[in-house]
Amino acid sequence: MHPESLVSAIREAFGANEYPGDAYLVGSREGCEPEEEAGAFRGRFEWHGVPSEFLDQHAAALSFFSEAGFRFFLPAYLIADIRSELRTAEPIFHLTNGFSDVSVEMDVGGRKFIRTAGKSTLINPRRYGAMTQMDYARMRLAVLTREEAGAIVAYLRWKLESEGMPSGRSAIQAALDGYWLERARTAPTAAELREHLNDEAEFVRALREVAIDNPEVAERPE
Repeated sequence: MHPESLVSAIREAFGANEYPGDAYLVGSREGCEPEEEAGAFRGRFEWHGVPSEFLDQHAAALSFFSEAGFRFFLPAYLIADIRSELRTAEPIFHLTNGFSDVSVEMDVGGRKFIRTAGKSTLINPRRYGAMTQMDYARMRLAVLTREEAGAIVAYLRWKLESEGMPSGRSAIQAALDGYWLERARTAPTAAELREHLNDEAEFVRALREVAIDNPEVAERPE
């Protein structure tokens, strides 16, 4: 796909998303970095207006956004990457990390240790139990709709063609095979999300009407 055609596909897939709100951008309250990185995007109500220089200054923000913040600002990073406007930010990492394993042998005091990082790696079992990196990646990326996942597949295929390092290509292919191709086929669509929101709003309106017409229904017995 031509780069500008890919940009258009990303804009179409993500363009209707609403800014999640200042209070819902930061996904972690541990330490100062989440606030410094993701919190810096407060008040930027249109992702396509964020300068590439600003994205680079906050290259770690994709790690600290809430799921809603990640979904909203991800396309800005993708388009900047396609246009070769990023120097430090690497959105590809956040779309492929957790779908393949990398093992390294380390010598520590004459003893050999095999250290593995990737999809089978446990994330701090004292806190997260049996959750692996792949479990976390699938959970975080599940925020994307079928159309958005389709745009991600196109982006990853474009990266696959331009990636020179074999390790980088294998990570992209593993992410495509292990998650993105299926997600682009089976994820809820944007229309289904809108229908769900409309149904929920209609339900809430009905509850309010009943409460207004029958105040005793809303009263809680003591």
